[in-house]
Amino acid sequence: MSLKIYGNDTFEDRVIDSIGYLKIHDNYNSLSSETNAIQKKLFNIGYIENSLSEIEKENDTAFVVKMNLKKKYNTIYIYYNKNDISPRILNNISKEVDSDYFKLPIIDVEPSLQYINSELSKKGYPFNKLQLSNISIDNNEVLKATLISYSEKKQRIINKIKIKGYQKFSESFIKYYLKIKPNQTFDKSTINRKAELLNNLKFANQIKSPEVLFTPDSTELYLYIEKSKSNYFDGFLGFGTNEANNKIQFNGYLNLRLMNNLHYGESLNIEYKSTQNDQKLFNAAINMPYFLKTPIGIDLQLDIFKQDSSFTNVNQSIKLNYQVNSNHKLFGGLKYTESNNLLNSDDSNTISDYKSNYITVAYEYLKPQYYNTLFPINTNLFLESGFGARKSASFNEKQTQLLAEASKIFNLNEKNSIYLRINGASLISNTYFENELFRFGGINSVRGFQENSILATAFGFLNTEYRLQLSPTIYIHSILDLASFQNKITDINEKLFAYGFGLGILSNAGLLKINYANGKTNNQPFKFSNSQIHISFQANF
Repeated sequence: MSLKIYGNDTFEDRVIDSIGYLKIHDNYNSLSSETNAIQKKLFNIGYIENSLSEIEKENDTAFVVKMNLKKKYNTIYIYYNKNDISPRILNNISKEVDSDYFKLPIIDVEPSLQYINSELSKKGYPFNKLQLSNISIDNNEVLKATLISYSEKKQRIINKIKIKGYQKFSESFIKYYLKIKPNQTFDKSTINRKAELLNNLKFANQIKSPEVLFTPDSTELYLYIEKSKSNYFDGFLGFGTNEANNKIQFNGYLNLRLMNNLHYGESLNIEYKSTQNDQKLFNAAINMPYFLKTPIGIDLQLDIFKQDSSFTNVNQSIKLNYQVNSNHKLFGGLKYTESNNLLNSDDSNTISDYKSNYITVAYEYLKPQYYNTLFPINTNLFLESGFGARKSASFNEKQTQLLAEASKIFNLNEKNSIYLRINGASLISNTYFENELFRFGGINSVRGFQENSILATAFGFLNTEYRLQLSPTIYIHSILDLASFQNKITDINEKLFAYGFGLGILSNAGLLKINYANGKTNNQPFKFSNSQIHISFQANF
């Protein structure tokens, strides 16, 4: 059956047609509901006195309704009680707010009342209702109304927080990470937004949205959380050609992370690396968030590095961290380094015993995308500076260390993305020892070069990848790395280039990565023998 609505004249016909209405209906009830809906729409745009005739039947399938729009009102004066509604709220929706009334365009009335109600709900009145009453037109044909607020007399606060699912989830993360705690003003929209941050944790996630139990005297909040697999194993095997004897050499590393096994969100990282440059590296790091249920976390780290029979470096550091919110973290701490010259002769001018102490400050920004199991981190930024001094047998010297790392995934669509990573560091000093220089190169820095084969007093590199997901568990990518470094001991300023391709396969066991890359300097011709193949495997358990 069809519906036709028309006005008193062509102008009213155009107004009705501009609003739009459904003209074909399955039954009479649907047709009647449509006339009520169009009348409400006219009311909302200022035709508050509109009226309609009875639905008339032209034939078995055609019905008509005549509407009288009458006068259109563009603004309304709404009187209110400032004890119920703060003028500060009204200033966000009206340009004219007086002590007892505010002025609104008619078309903005409904969204404005929804905004007021949401603001009152944030203040702990979730059952608040608003109503316009005493709608009238005075002698000057000014539209007026009174705003009445119906709410509970007692403000709602969170009395209890109960966790369902992961019962041993650390309460410190509820208090400091989500910033939800008892005696806090109840606001459901804010709680829902904060609870979604649980999905940014590596060791837990939200099962479903929070629920609330209201009783006359209390408000109980229920959070639904489950524990995630967060222990992590990562290893790789690399092989390339030794330029001295043209034989294949193998190198690799193991990285083990144990997280949240004590249910405090703590983590223990252990890394061991052996490279084809006769280097050995052992690293152990402990992170204890919200130590002793305070907002402060503690990071402890031990690094031991041995370069063949030349020297050993032992680095120890302690940092205090403060999680500003789910994305931002601040650090401050101390770092101590001791290096020992292992050479039998003491006539080395570039390797020497020394000790150094640094005060460090750092900042980290992290934006995850854990819904993507292949690429769980979307954006990462880490900045650190250290100020201290190096002490050796001959003299003492002030030094400064600067570190920066940033990465970003640009998701073009579901299958295509671009990955960029920038990393750089600088050691500012008047003199340098070889055993205090930065070392980079390899699968985690500039691919196509041997692990930690490049020594620098300052360096910067850019990793780029174009990634194509062939399926949710398989992707291929390009490799194009650019780098520049400086070594003030040997007076070298060099540029590096690397290019190649890679493959990643995700299975129930973990993520297998295979990279092929060839690296060269700006003055070096391409050599196939310089290619490096890296195989790594990452598993969560």
